Amino acid sequence: MANGNFTQVTEFILTGVSERPDLQIPLFFVFLVIYGLTVTGNLSIITLTSMDSHLQTPMYFFLRHLAIINLGNSTVIAPKMLVNFLVKKHTTSYYECATQLGAFLVFIVAEVLMLAVMAYDRYVAICNPLLYMAVVSRWVCLLLVSLTYLYSFSTAVVASSSVFSVTYCSCNIINHFYCDIAPLLALSCSDTSFPETFVFISAATNLVVSIIIVLVSYFNIVLSILKIRSSEGRKKAFSTCASHMMAVSVFYGTMIFMYVQPQANHSMDTDKVASVFYTLVIPMLNPMIYSLRNKDVKAALKRFLTNSCCSFKPM
Repeated sequence: MANGNFTQVTEFILTGVSERPDLQIPLFFVFLVIYGLTVTGNLSIITLTSMDSHLQTPMYFFLRHLAIINLGNSTVIAPKMLVNFLVKKHTTSYYECATQLGAFLVFIVAEVLMLAVMAYDRYVAICNPLLYMAVVSRWVCLLLVSLTYLYSFSTAVVASSSVFSVTYCSCNIINHFYCDIAPLLALSCSDTSFPETFVFISAATNLVVSIIIVLVSYFNIVLSILKIRSSEGRKKAFSTCASHMMAVSVFYGTMIFMYVQPQANHSMDTDKVASVFYTLVIPMLNPMIYSLRNKDVKAALKRFLTNSCCSFKPM
């Protein structure tokens, strides 16, 4: 780039999900409902797995942290997006944008890792049931969750720092509904090879390692289930994994489509659809996926509602 006068960017303008004025109010109500369901569903999972004595197992411990991650991911994105549907100028400050990107990366990387941890948990539970509570002890659960958050935070700091270490000058219109890496780097007027390379390698490594853990875990799970002689036993074993397999397929499929591709192949409109899916739709669906087919969660919800009703009865 030739040397010359330029204006350092101090704020960005988000184009949003759609630039059509007639769609702003309808989209506001659509995403308000989605976010409301996300908050309600994930808070319900967090509350039930924290308070109900029947849900104090490693599986529900990890499920609680997945719900925390999903709630955090949506909350980083949705409130700002909803406000922008109602105002004319969709601005965000330089540091607000950097903070949103960093927080988003913390939760999205943590979700990738947490799904792998949950797959390992199911592998131990089905393939080594007698050793389950010894292998996946309380200490091991805390260690796995702590490492997940620590790694995701470290990755987010390095990635967001590298993205905002490049120079942004003059053009400040982000073709997205939140501050994401690809549309931000597209605005840079300096060399972006380092952040592009780091993000590509990091995203690819995280996904590949996580997917390998999931595939190896479920390969061994399937082999163990096929060895079960009774059809009822096989059905019960499959039912404990069906929800997680569904959540993993939807999330990893979207992430592979979104990030493991060169910068030149990105289509921003397609990325917006994918981003809506994994930042808002998947966090809304996960509580439904994990609760509708889960007898323990449904029973815990029934007990919680019964106890709540009893506590409000007049003396």
